[in-house]
Amino acid sequence: MRTFRLAERERAIHRGMEFIYRTACEPENFDQYSYDFLCCFHVISASSSDPDLKRQARAMGRERARAFRRKYPRLPADVDADMIAFLVFGDDAAIRLGVRENNLKDQIRRVAGGFAAKDYLWFDAPNEPPPVDIPEECECGALNTRGKKVCRRCKQPLEMMSRYAIYIDALTRAYIGERYGVTLGARYADVIKWLPGLRPYEEHRNGDNPHFYWEVYAITHVVYTMNDYSQYRLSPRWFPDEFAFLKKNLKEAIAMEDAETLGEFMDALKAFGLGEAHPLIRQGVDYLLATQNEDGSWGDMEAEDIYGRYHPTWTAIDGLRQYAWRGERLSFPRLRPLIEQWSAKPRRYKEIPAKPRVLRQAGSAR
Repeated sequence: MRTFRLAERERAIHRGMEFIYRTACEPENFDQYSYDFLCCFHVISASSSDPDLKRQARAMGRERARAFRRKYPRLPADVDADMIAFLVFGDDAAIRLGVRENNLKDQIRRVAGGFAAKDYLWFDAPNEPPPVDIPEECECGALNTRGKKVCRRCKQPLEMMSRYAIYIDALTRAYIGERYGVTLGARYADVIKWLPGLRPYEEHRNGDNPHFYWEVYAITHVVYTMNDYSQYRLSPRWFPDEFAFLKKNLKEAIAMEDAETLGEFMDALKAFGLGEAHPLIRQGVDYLLATQNEDGSWGDMEAEDIYGRYHPTWTAIDGLRQYAWRGERLSFPRLRPLIEQWSAKPRRYKEIPAKPRVLRQAGSAR
């Protein structure tokens, strides 16, 4: 990549970081997503090869971590499982940013075991695979119990959550919890063991695969939790199905004009060894540099939830930045024999013929 392209990329990353930090400094945003902002700053500071970016992310993260410490000097009363998980994420990131804990971890440890796996993960991960009968929140705002097909409040039919979406939360909570020293419903090994059952993955099929988005994020979060969030490279031999899917479908993210998904594609493919000169990575870089918003963000500037503003910006930065890889290994080396056993017979992804795309004709109501 030529020098002026490197400079352009560095400017784009800097502007994106400034946007995330401004967003994180808004009290309402920080109240809602403090744990995620801290994770963002920690991951970027811990894994970037650019010393200026490392310093920038660490300084931003440490300032926000001190705000987190002021906000949560102790465990709030009447916490539920979700709140415990959020505090574990935030406290772990704050500690890794160098802003030491008070006694929050001890308080969390005393209460975390009082909740079951399904409270943290929606399902009993040690004993069953990610289910397909967990209802989405109803449009009327009601939450319904597992297995319900009709909303208890408005009596309308319910949509079910994708099992891949459920798996993402289980992966991240089990991983962070184990790293932190508190079990959030299951050990990581109890969650990752269900990965073969989620294969093979289906392609986008011109939008006819309703699970495509969640498949992508499940795969990228397998990568993140298996390489300590961009600390280590992963061998494509360990995850041949996931590697093949990512390589095959990166262009779909560009075609969908989805910077958020594209950033995660690029980040994960770099972890598998694709370098800056690879055509897929270069194509992704070109797209991200061409689509940054005026305020430094990526994604939809009209998104109602602030998550839809800062998270695409975070993933775009991850797609653009360079990494200080620490060699090739797994987050949990003890799992390598199991991973290699699975990879001996890869299932790849489903190459289902796409349905012909029906174009709307002028004057047509369909």
